Amino acid sequence: MGICEGRVAIVTGAGRGVGRAYALKLAEEGAKVVVNDLGGTAAGDGADLSPAQEVVEEIRKAGGEAIVNGADISDWAQAQAMVQQAIDTFGGLDILVNNAGILRDRMMVNMSEDDWDLVIKVHLKGTFAPCHHAANYWRLESKAGRQRDARIINTSSGSGLFGNIGQANYGAAKAGIASFTLITARELSRIGVTVNALAPRAQTRMTEGLREVSGEMLERRDPEWIAALVAFLASPAASDITGRIFAEAWGFGYTVGDGWKHGPRAAASRDASEVEGPLRHALAAAGYNAGIERDTFVNP
Repeated sequence: MGICEGRVAIVTGAGRGVGRAYALKLAEEGAKVVVNDLGGTAAGDGADLSPAQEVVEEIRKAGGEAIVNGADISDWAQAQAMVQQAIDTFGGLDILVNNAGILRDRMMVNMSEDDWDLVIKVHLKGTFAPCHHAANYWRLESKAGRQRDARIINTSSGSGLFGNIGQANYGAAKAGIASFTLITARELSRIGVTVNALAPRAQTRMTEGLREVSGEMLERRDPEWIAALVAFLASPAASDITGRIFAEAWGFGYTVGDGWKHGPRAAASRDASEVEGPLRHALAAAGYNAGIERDTFVNP
């Protein structure tokens, strides 16, 4: 008996990389899995169901239950149909793991409108649309007296939480997902739904070429380390964990994000000429945002 025995899960972007590891781990722990993947390139071009089909076949070969779904999760109607497919096939839905994503890295001044729009659409709307339809199913179940112990697990990124040059589109979307997670965790708690997010650090096709890793570092970037956290958060044992952002998830550990905090306060003034002194004093006493070093900028 696995920790997710009998539960029904949707994993988006599950044909490759960390999504594949999530689907396999959830199945290993007893969940019935809808393996969603449009099958496009890392930049979001094309479509191919074969990666998702291969994951389904691997799950079935191991004795689990899984089906393929090729929906574009950023399409409203397709996201709704994906949720309905899980319900119609397996009799319900308990777990939604929003993992699908693409990359179109550019320096902001070189980024096209299409680079911006598509990345925001896939990541941000592609998280919102499945969540909306799944939450409405859970809300109706709750009203009917059949409240489900449900889970939403979203995917943020260190780029969104700490910033990464060349990823203004991707980072903005991932930061938005973190905020979306905090808000929806509060909204859905009354119907038994927990909502958490994590920022995975793994070696996948999305990170190919970004850095050279080997040895222990490569081993610790195996997606299975992250999949174990996802399976636990998806299990009944994690019913009291919600509204959390795991700011780092990999083989070296799971870091609980501490979020934004108020720092030193400068006295306010109605006179613009009086703002500088107190403000500079407060800035000097404050730490820099994560990812920003004091020597990043040349101060006058």
